[in-house]
Amino acid sequence: MLAMWRIVCLTSFLIAALLVNVFGSDTRAPEFNKQSFEAYARYLLLWGPEIRVEIDDPKPSAVSGLDEVRVRGLFEQAVQLETFYIAKDRRTIIRGSLLDVTKNPFELVRSKLRVEDQPSFGGPDAPVVIVMFSDFECQFCKMESSVIRNDLVKAYPKQVQVVFRDFPIARMHPWAMQAAVTGRCIFHQKPAVFWDYHDWVFDHQADLSSDNLSAKITEAMQDKGLNQMQLDACIKDKATTEEINHSIGEAAELGVTGTPVLFVNGRMMPGAAWPSLHQAIEAELEHQNAPKAVISDCGCSLMPTAGSEYEYNVLNSAPQFP
Repeated sequence: MLAMWRIVCLTSFLIAALLVNVFGSDTRAPEFNKQSFEAYARYLLLWGPEIRVEIDDPKPSAVSGLDEVRVRGLFEQAVQLETFYIAKDRRTIIRGSLLDVTKNPFELVRSKLRVEDQPSFGGPDAPVVIVMFSDFECQFCKMESSVIRNDLVKAYPKQVQVVFRDFPIARMHPWAMQAAVTGRCIFHQKPAVFWDYHDWVFDHQADLSSDNLSAKITEAMQDKGLNQMQLDACIKDKATTEEINHSIGEAAELGVTGTPVLFVNGRMMPGAAWPSLHQAIEAELEHQNAPKAVISDCGCSLMPTAGSEYEYNVLNSAPQFP
């Protein structure tokens, strides 16, 4: 009887080994199929055929058992970045961000925001830094600039530093890139004059066009002590355009798809009206004074409120805020 039992066990083992050789191991993780994943992502995000999709290879994430997959949708100058976390079975995915509750939820984003050698105003050692991505031809940016240059300055003259970053949406705004390049050149020549230029462009936005922009800027800035020949040479230099394209790329990697967008100590706020912006600043100041062991609320409710505006770029999946 024992001998027969051994024969049965040996036979079962041989059959199992044969099946593994023929069909492969059941525990082996399936390969990541980019074509299938792209089709799924296009359907999920409403990305039409006009949008080019780039999918990175999966890489280990901070969570055991999940790999990170970064997906970019590109259309002309518009970029939308999505991050997915995919299980080893390649069937289950999570869309979103992974957060470590022992760390500030905005620490990673803030570390990626470049503020050096950028137009800025406010306290140089301010506890709150706002990085603003803006487009000179965007009407909603004009509204946001009024909040920044009036309400914010009056409420926080030293506690907040504002940093300006370019994000011209050339497909929608014909002279936005030209205005961004000129602003960058003015900043390189006389940093303080940039904010005179910034305010003047938004104040006269309705009167400007691709045809008259250069002449009107020359007239408006003639008493600011600028070297016009140097300014003209800078505008023609492709290096300044490359700086702006770099700014656009950095913003896209952070999930910016339109303007205006503010990052308040790394907290992303599209088109923030003053009450929401004020609330975010107060939360940051309170967090700075809290015990280090306390992690403040993530502020997920601080989305655009009724009355706030945000002009999205041309990707079809861009949501619409009230």
